[in-house]
Amino acid sequence: MPLLGDYYQEDLYAGRSRRWGRIAWAYLRRLLALGQSRAFDLLWIEYELFPWFPATAERLLARVRTPFLVDYDDPIYHRYELHGSRLVRLLLADKIDMVMRRATAVTVGNDYLGERARAAGARCVEYLPTVVDLERYRTDPPFGGGPFTIGWIGSPSTARYLVPLAPMLANFCQARGARLVVVGPRDVRLDHVPLELKPWSEVTEVADILGFDVGIMPLPDDPWERGKCGYKLIQYMACARPVIASPIGANRQIVEHGVNGFLATTDEDWRSALDMLYAAPELRARLGRAGRQKVETSYCTQVTAPRLASLLKMAPSAHRA
Repeated sequence: MPLLGDYYQEDLYAGRSRRWGRIAWAYLRRLLALGQSRAFDLLWIEYELFPWFPATAERLLARVRTPFLVDYDDPIYHRYELHGSRLVRLLLADKIDMVMRRATAVTVGNDYLGERARAAGARCVEYLPTVVDLERYRTDPPFGGGPFTIGWIGSPSTARYLVPLAPMLANFCQARGARLVVVGPRDVRLDHVPLELKPWSEVTEVADILGFDVGIMPLPDDPWERGKCGYKLIQYMACARPVIASPIGANRQIVEHGVNGFLATTDEDWRSALDMLYAAPELRARLGRAGRQKVETSYCTQVTAPRLASLLKMAPSAHRA
């Protein structure tokens, strides 16, 4: 029972204003469903039950002894505790800590999130990384005959991470006849960078990634970004594409420098990695194969789904104990 329907994501990617009436109905529908919570063996919650509201519902679940598991692949506690509004910080700064503390179990996508859950007093913390379904991701070789293609896929809100790389990318693309393909945002401004924008679709995202020669994931070293779980890196690697990423958060767990990609901090690091990959197709192929192998062993549903299923089955009995 997702809180919001597909319309919310579609509006986000299309740049449309939020449909507040539908959002209010979604909150009401969830509230009505929770009236039946005593009939549930277990509630599996993504992040929180009601974003931007106090954790009243989670407190009530704990009071009536309905076990619930919460899952985090972003540090959403920073959304509240670092908010610009003093009122938001006053009312909600400790909300997620409270939810973690009352949960039967907390699943986290990286070590940064796990450390927070343990500090909050969570009784059970399990590491479950962000994963992909291998059956959806092919490993076709890159398209031949076109320019060297640097690729990035993501949401409109995260396209800003590309901006600091713009001068380096412009210089590299001019020198190498390369281009940047950005999948997701409708409007990205990177001066002097040869740029192609593609709309995101679940149906076409794998084909779009297969058009990349290298996938990139730049990030600033800020609190929110330290908690991100590297989903786009896993997507690139599942398609056997080499990656270049900032050594922030889960990126350091996913990328083995020189094995399945490169970690880059400075413009010089980024340029050096791009130059090496541009000049050596065999290096791109080798790193891509290593990336795919890592996804097959650690970052796919085929590996993690049984672990998750076991945790869901055990959680109610653990709660009673």
